[in-house]
Amino acid sequence: MSKILQTVQHTAKGLYNAGVMDRFTFRSIEELCLTPLPPMPPQEIRQLRAQHHLSQAVFAYYLNVKTVTVKKWESGKHSPAGPSLKLLHLLKHKGLEPLQF
Repeated sequence: MSKILQTVQHTAKGLYNAGVMDRFTFRSIEELCLTPLPPMPPQEIRQLRAQHHLSQAVFAYYLNVKTVTVKKWESGKHSPAGPSLKLLHLLKHKGLEPLQF
């Protein structure tokens, strides 16, 4: 996060805690300060799955999607978004353990 966004977030938190800013405005500012996730290209998804020695079906299970969805991601017909993209980045940076429960 940039220094400017850190300052904006810190200031908004102070205003909210002081009762000067309402919760809706504070949440809106916090949302603006989130770092967007970069897209994950098909070859990176394939590589990530192979790195963990997972079949497409097991990979799909960990990500709570259908096997056909993983096939479409890996072929480039569709791109992961939302929670799926977040889980893929979590897997990439933290490994398989956080997804096992």
